[in-house]
Amino acid sequence: MTRPLTPRDLVYGLTLAGDPQVSPGGDLIAYTLTTAREQARPVRQVWLCRIDGSDARPLTVPETPAAGARWSPGGDRLAFAAARDGRHTLCILDLSAAGEPAELASHGQPLGELAWSPNARAIAYTTLYDPENPLEEIAAPGAAPKVRVTRRLDFKEDGRGYLGDRRTQVFTVDVEDGSRLRLTSEPLEHDLPQWSPDGRFVGMREHLQDRAGQRLIAVDVASGAIEELGGGSGAMIVHWAFSPDGERVLFAADPDQSFQPDYFLHSRASGATRRVTSDLQSFPDTAPPVWIDDRQALFHSCSAGASALELLDVETGAVDLLERTEARRSGLSLDRGMRAVAQEESSLDSIGELGVFDRTAGSSATITAHNAALLTEAPPAAWETLVVDRGDFSVDAWLLKPRDFDPARRYPLILDVHGGPSANYGYGFLAHEQCLSTNGFLVLFANPRGSTSYGRRFAEQIVRGWGQGDYEDLLAVLDAVLERPYADGERTGIFGISYGGYMTAWAIGQSDRFRAAVCGEPIFDLESDYGTSDVAWRGLERHGGGPPHLEREWYTEFSPSTYAHRIRTPTLIFHGEADQRCPIGQSEQMFVALRKAGCETEYVRYPGGSHMFFAHGLPEHRVDFLTRTLAWFKEHLGEPTPRASPATSAASSRPA
Repeated sequence: MTRPLTPRDLVYGLTLAGDPQVSPGGDLIAYTLTTAREQARPVRQVWLCRIDGSDARPLTVPETPAAGARWSPGGDRLAFAAARDGRHTLCILDLSAAGEPAELASHGQPLGELAWSPNARAIAYTTLYDPENPLEEIAAPGAAPKVRVTRRLDFKEDGRGYLGDRRTQVFTVDVEDGSRLRLTSEPLEHDLPQWSPDGRFVGMREHLQDRAGQRLIAVDVASGAIEELGGGSGAMIVHWAFSPDGERVLFAADPDQSFQPDYFLHSRASGATRRVTSDLQSFPDTAPPVWIDDRQALFHSCSAGASALELLDVETGAVDLLERTEARRSGLSLDRGMRAVAQEESSLDSIGELGVFDRTAGSSATITAHNAALLTEAPPAAWETLVVDRGDFSVDAWLLKPRDFDPARRYPLILDVHGGPSANYGYGFLAHEQCLSTNGFLVLFANPRGSTSYGRRFAEQIVRGWGQGDYEDLLAVLDAVLERPYADGERTGIFGISYGGYMTAWAIGQSDRFRAAVCGEPIFDLESDYGTSDVAWRGLERHGGGPPHLEREWYTEFSPSTYAHRIRTPTLIFHGEADQRCPIGQSEQMFVALRKAGCETEYVRYPGGSHMFFAHGLPEHRVDFLTRTLAWFKEHLGEPTPRASPATSAASSRPA
């Protein structure tokens, strides 16, 4: 006997495997396993299994959070980051000998992105560095908070709060004696470190001040000299990698802010960069590409809402599809022989597992089953895909149904709108969708124009057109499903977070067709969002054509706040109070507007919650969010009902 998934199942019942790393020999995989706990931080441990998933075992203890394991070039040691007693430590575990991990370097802030040097004598890593507190001294108890002064626009970031000049810098540490070297010093963000094949340089991505763009640089470890590798003003770099001989650099970037990256190849000898692809039809993942040989590089991408492994010819720009799977994968790790490809994996049927693609056999397998027991007892929703033609475009959509779906009944339907807007939905397991769909609702989600993973032309349709073509696409998909006799057109709801929150607020300001709405962390007033968000002042200029004083009509016409006085749809609003991406003032404005309009409204705030609190925040808050969302739609849309017979329908339509 099966049952629906509950909010507690979806937070405390799931164990998530991630960041898999194949050993150089191709026989083992190290990964991070995360489990939520009540009234405590999640348990994160480094685990080890064979390439087929067998003999899985933890390498670290639950009491010491650990993650980010990376193999030494010889495959005999693992480096990972751990936290203990308020400190964050880089540790090394020798798998060839018994004993505890050795602590190599310690900081007051979390460590990330570990990278072994080719000769295994040093490790590069990143951590936050404060130029005003280089020794990481702890403030005296009771001391007044420091006054904050800034002259830069990028002084804050969602999930990290106020930054000032504190930025992630790249360090190296000697594996034998523990001596440390800070390679970077500019108060700019540095990430994605990689060693050059000869071990002389550490390359990395550098974020220019005020989000003006990103560039790639290589730092000479011995001299500190900096070499530019590509990118620059205006460029947004997704990922990169040195060629096998170290003479070239391949990177995916969007220098024109077109919402679609392409590949570029930089020659270190000439300093020239050339474009390799002109209109990539998929969206590269953040995991670095892997050079298979001197001419080909493997990369992972999102393609029409699915995951794809693709092979790029860096000379011709030709892209060959190796595998496309109806799942959402991330990461990319290969063994020395370039045969096994390990990734973390979720789908509409599972979450938190590891997948391995065998390049030689051309086959793929899910090798773990951490959540099999729960998802057998409480299965995920049944699902189907549909495509709706809209003029020059086709819109992909997915419909989730309760596992006990009965076509002889009528079901309330909820339209879920993705954020971004330059993002996409697809074959992924989302807690709120599973919570709603397994508890009696049809849940519909789609990739309207403006979504990524369909190429540049489709992605650019959103520019200066918020709430227009994309809104019409969503309604067309909704209407297509409502033609089905089991979908109740009188009981439809809408749900969205971030840009999905914008679209939710927009939709209920344009129409009364929705009986209930749940609006999360919305963009409600474009002009105030421009001046308070950590990124909107840059993004809205691209989407709207300029700043508010130059594009006043656009900011007014396309703000949901302009139409909020006419909203009558019962609306639940929720927001993380520490959200810097769509600051909480957006939902405060919306709540006041709806209350003044006489609309039934409830406002839920989550202290300390960032923009992504509903997915990565405190477990208690995530359970609360799911519970309230489900209850709101249950109250306003009701349960599935028997479908009336034709005779009953005819009788009920006669005038009294």
